[in-house]
This record gives sequence, C-alpha cells and structure tokens, in this order.
Amino acid sequence: MSETVFTYAAPALKFGSGASAELGHDLAALGARRVLLVTDPGVAATGAPARIAEQVRSRGLEVTTYDGVHVEPTDASMQHAIAFARDAGPFDAVLAVGGGSSIDTAKAVNLLTTNPGELMDYLNAPVGRAQAPTHPLLPLVAVPTTTGTGSESTTICVLDVLSLQVKTGISHPALRPTMAVVDPQLTMGQPPMVTAAAGMDILCHALESWTARWFADFDAKTPEQRVPYCGANPIADLWAQRSMSLLAGSFRRAVADGGDVEAREQMALAATFAGLGFGNAGVHVPHANAYPIAGRVRDYRPEGYPDGEPIVPHGMAVTLTAPEAFRFTFEASPQRHLDAARLLEPDVTGDGPDVLPGVLTRLMRDIGIPSGLAEVGYLDSDVDDLVEGAMKQQRLLATAPREVRAEDLATVFRGSMHHW
Repeated sequence: MSETVFTYAAPALKFGSGASAELGHDLAALGARRVLLVTDPGVAATGAPARIAEQVRSRGLEVTTYDGVHVEPTDASMQHAIAFARDAGPFDAVLAVGGGSSIDTAKAVNLLTTNPGELMDYLNAPVGRAQAPTHPLLPLVAVPTTTGTGSESTTICVLDVLSLQVKTGISHPALRPTMAVVDPQLTMGQPPMVTAAAGMDILCHALESWTARWFADFDAKTPEQRVPYCGANPIADLWAQRSMSLLAGSFRRAVADGGDVEAREQMALAATFAGLGFGNAGVHVPHANAYPIAGRVRDYRPEGYPDGEPIVPHGMAVTLTAPEAFRFTFEASPQRHLDAARLLEPDVTGDGPDVLPGVLTRLMRDIGIPSGLAEVGYLDSDVDDLVEGAMKQQRLLATAPREVRAEDLATVFRGSMHHW
C-alpha cells in the first residue's frame, strides 16, 4: 500500500527588523531563568551576541555565553561545547545566535545536556547508532545571522566526523527549535562569498524539496515509522515556490551590495520559507553529495570565512553538484524542473533536462561560486571516495525522486568537475 499521510511541523516564528531586541521577553515567556547563549567567534566579534545577552539580562534572566562554535562543526568541536555546557549548567533554555553552525551546535548541546550518552549514540546510521532521545529537551530559541541554512526551522544538526572524514548528522523532531527569531538587520554587511554560499543553500533547500519524491509514492508507514522528511507535499510546495520567487528578485542584489536592506529582508524571508518547506519535505542528491565534498576538503580557503583551516562551506558544497544532480533527476518530474527554472529565471526558454542546470550555472557564475569541484581541489581520481561518502547518506537519498545508484552519483560528480 502507498502512503496516504504527510506531516508538517514548524517552530514558532518571529520575523522582522528589530525582532532580536525582544528576546528577553520571548525567553521569559518560555519560563527561562538561566540561559546558555551559543555563538561563534566571528559572530561574537560583531557585538550582536553581547547586545542580545545584555538585553536578555535586562529582563532579569542570567546568561552564560559559549562563543567557541567551530564554523562547519565537527564531532570534536561539538563535544567541546557539550562539555562546557555540562560544566557551566544547569540551564533551562538555550539561545543560538549565528549561522547554521551555531544553531546546529546548540541543538547538539541541548540534546546531550538533557539526555544520556555521547554524540555517536545519536548520529544517523550507519555512521552512528541513531538512538532517539528519551528525555525532553530544553526550549531552544534560534536567531540566525546568515540567510541560508534553515537550521532555525529543522529537526537536524549536521557535523563532520573527523576520524571518518564524513559529514553526517542527528535527525529527530525533538531537535527542532521551539522558536525562530529572524531579524534581517543581523545579516547586514555579510561578505559576498558568505552571502553567495548561504544563499545557494536556500536555493537548494527549495529546489530539492520541490523536486523530492512525492509523499504518496512512499510505502505506507505506521505512526512510529514516520520521519520528519516525508517527501514533497502540498504545504512544503507552497513554501518552496515562494522562496524561489523571492530569490529570483533579491539574490544577485544581496551579493552585490551587503547593505541593500530590501534584498536582505527578501533573502531572510526566502531562507525562512525554504526552511519551512525542506524541514518537512526533505532534501536529496545535492545535499547527500555535499557531505563528502565538505568532509574531504584538502586546502581550499574561500574569501570571507575564518582564516586557517581549509573549508568548503556547506552551501557551496551543496551547490557544486546541483546542476548535474538536477539533470539526473529531470526525468522523474520534468514539469517541476521546468517550473523551478522559470521561477528563478522567468525569461528562460527550452523544455529539456538542460534548462534548470543552465539557470543554476548562470547564477553561480554571477555570484562568484567556484566553477566546479576542480576549483575547490578535487580530481577525477577522488570520485570513488566522494561516491562512497554520498552513498552513506541514505536518509537523504531515499527522498530523491528516482533511485540513486553509485554509478549515477559517479556520473554526477564527474560532470561537476567543471561547469564552465
């Protein structure tokens, strides 16, 4: 029998310029008295977390700040944050201020300070043991300072497992933030490459949820078997479409001018809408491929990101195989791929599998995304390793609109070495 039910969930949402100035009120309304604020050094240097902490304190709450989040978190960096929280606690709420790295780290901290065990107990199989939490988590308020990851809306936290050179995550409904506070003012002045990479993450969230396997094409499930990623569905479709329309009018402008207030607000809305969509429908091939691309990086260092460690930012890693991935999935739902292309580039012509990849590569070139895997240091000889890492992401690949075999991924990776 086929599935007849889809599910939808989302955090409480507060959106708008100045929304972050009300966090003391919001946390007090959740019953918080002792708050752990989680952020990273770059965001801390902007002064925003300190201002937010002071505003929360003005409401009579205690705030302890952890500002050691690693951009693109690892199991080691998350364990450091968890150890800090265990030593400094107990707390009765968690406040994440930053990009997806800070919000994901806050999710892991929340999980491991309220439940027994270690990270490996909860990581998705086959990397970890995929255990479910047995105790309630604390209220988590997520305040994104980048427009892209959607982590403020989702049930997932993502990290690199250093010993295995693989990116994986923890997925459970209990991880979804209690409340998302989206203040576009916090995103003003981002470096162009950060805006470009984070924005491509928004776009891929919308595109992947829009083209995901339809929820009724899965086998019927019992309530216990249902997972947050239930496949494309009528509600997620609405969010994805609106997100793509907003991106069409604002993305290039936001990258070109970090002070464009209207473009920043539209990007923040697009990120929120995409998160509300993919957080229920799911993502598929580009995100599965992104995990080994980020996890096996050698020496690529993009502009606008912390100096020192090599990194392929998550949104960039997702983007690098997206044109070829959507060329591969085209046959499963041609009209959806063409509709997406026309939402993003209304004047585009054509009706074949190259239309959406063409829209994506033109956008990537315009906003300064690398031209392909080769530009971030990968070779044809790396394809087998990349395929192996992507095939471990079966939770994501199961949402693809057609069956994905290792040889299919190899074709996608090889075709993504050079897009222009």
